[in-house]
Amino acid sequence: MGFPMQRNPFFWLVILALLWGPGAMLIKIAVHDIPPLTLSAVRVGMAAILLYGFLRSQKHTLPRWGSAWRHFAVMGLAANALPYTLFSWGEQYIDSSLASILLGTVPIFTMVLAHIFTQDEHLTLTKVVGVLLGFAGMIALVGPTLVAGTQATTWGLVAATGAAASNAVAIVYARKHLRGLPPLVAPTAQLLLATLYLVPLALLIERPYTLPLPPWTAVGALVGLAVLSTALAFVIYYRVMERATATYMSMVTYMIPMVGLALGMLVLHERPGWNAFLGFALIILGIMKVNGLIHGGHFSTILSTLRRKAQGAKRIVSERTV
Repeated sequence: MGFPMQRNPFFWLVILALLWGPGAMLIKIAVHDIPPLTLSAVRVGMAAILLYGFLRSQKHTLPRWGSAWRHFAVMGLAANALPYTLFSWGEQYIDSSLASILLGTVPIFTMVLAHIFTQDEHLTLTKVVGVLLGFAGMIALVGPTLVAGTQATTWGLVAATGAAASNAVAIVYARKHLRGLPPLVAPTAQLLLATLYLVPLALLIERPYTLPLPPWTAVGALVGLAVLSTALAFVIYYRVMERATATYMSMVTYMIPMVGLALGMLVLHERPGWNAFLGFALIILGIMKVNGLIHGGHFSTILSTLRRKAQGAKRIVSERTV
């Protein structure tokens, strides 16, 4: 399963956002009938089997035991087993809008960790401004949902924040230790190890063999999580990692709420408010800033233009509602 990488990494960030975007919704559907550890274990197990089959069909094999497997073990824990379980558990107790906000802290964690642990990605004013712009854009997107009222518990918030921090660790660790491997090797190995972590825990703690069979809605959500949001997404993730910085890659988490908004417009014919267009613009602007495509001179001009556009959109929406 190879993907040509002649396109700009931004194109593949969009593809990743399309694959990961429905993830929170699918988790919310599945975890209603499937316990979180079992959900995560089956998710990574299905994805691992799928990727291993593709790996073998291309006449490739996993490397022999050595230092690479130690890195795969860390990634299986930090990128899969721990965040998947924490998010699945946490979404039993917090609304999806809050989950999106907390997922949006990944670039902030990543920016700090990359500055500390990598040699080629230091903290700069440009990156700080870009990450904060993206975070502001995501707040603008989900703000009305938050104002309308949300449900949350302290432990649900802690779980989702822990998952975001674990994802940030995985992004920095992968870029530092797992670049240059053949396609499919790293995602297959880490998902296999994540399966080894989670299956015994699920069997011991949740005993899924004693539970009734879940409904087709939960099974369908689980299959979508395993095939699209895990197997395919991680293949693309590792290809993008060869060309993009850790902070830039983490910006995909800001694009995930945009996917839900776009689906609502295209499929459900929803009419988003002015805040949605402002959020879109700020997120794209933040990604461009982090990638060094916008520099100081015309930056203030772009911001003032966005402000005028947002005010105009707000005025139009107000007139429609009168």
